[in-house]
Amino acid sequence: MSAVVAGASAPVASATRRPRGGLFRAILRNRKAMVGAALLFLFILLALFPGLFVPGAHHDPQAIGDLPLQKPSGAHWLGTTGLGQDVYAQLIYSTRESLVIAVVAGLGATILSVIIGVSAAYLGGLADDGLSMLTDIFLVLPTFPLIIVLATYAGKGNLTVIIIVLILTGWSYGARQMRAQALSLRNRDFLESARVRGERRSYIIVVEVLPTMISLIVANFLGAALYSVLTAAGLQFLGLGDPSSLSWGTMLYWAQNQGALVNGLPAWALSPGLAVALLGVSFALLNYAFDEISNPALRPVRRRRARSAS
Repeated sequence: MSAVVAGASAPVASATRRPRGGLFRAILRNRKAMVGAALLFLFILLALFPGLFVPGAHHDPQAIGDLPLQKPSGAHWLGTTGLGQDVYAQLIYSTRESLVIAVVAGLGATILSVIIGVSAAYLGGLADDGLSMLTDIFLVLPTFPLIIVLATYAGKGNLTVIIIVLILTGWSYGARQMRAQALSLRNRDFLESARVRGERRSYIIVVEVLPTMISLIVANFLGAALYSVLTAAGLQFLGLGDPSSLSWGTMLYWAQNQGALVNGLPAWALSPGLAVALLGVSFALLNYAFDEISNPALRPVRRRRARSAS
């Protein structure tokens, strides 16, 4: 009898342990996730410790030099700007602001999408109708022109305003996904048992619903971060950011204004664009990977591919 009990308890124990490491193991087995994580880790290192990657003579990226518009050389690996500033040092030190925009705006948009999407699905009725209508309105708005108008009139050059604008225009798509996922969970047995126990709605949403949506929430954050970094770079390139700040979009703005390509300095114009693209690739790869991890319909496909490859 004890053997039967032990045999029955073993699967239960393994089932409870599986969710803790399952997501991490799935990331390690996914090539897209590993490449995206490696790229993102590199950018995090550049943002936290930029001085480690810049020669000692160029630790001040804003320092005005005596050699303007110099082509790449041993002293200046990517050349210099019109004011003699080292382009490579600016590229490395600009990582911090660009990454902060991506993370803060992506996190804010994700929190807003979770609150609105999950609340609409769980509350239902008039609350669902009102929140769904609000989501649909933001989905059909022409996003980039709206961003330009808001960023221009709310405070040109203000980083906080740019982040707020990115949050307000980047939450709707994620909210629609959250609502659809939460609707599929609303009548599950574990939620019905929580209602029978008399748990509050806030407790059910936070403790019972959200943990089952972690993969989708992470995927939405990565998508929102990708949207934020690309849109912020576009705004700064158009001159809607702070021209004295250190960011890749601002570097593109000054490279265009000071004729980097005309003066034979393609590295000045291409390097920040490449950095924006690589950061976007890291978020996109992680996003695709989490989409595969969180979508059960894709898992058998991966298994069949693995068997056929072996």
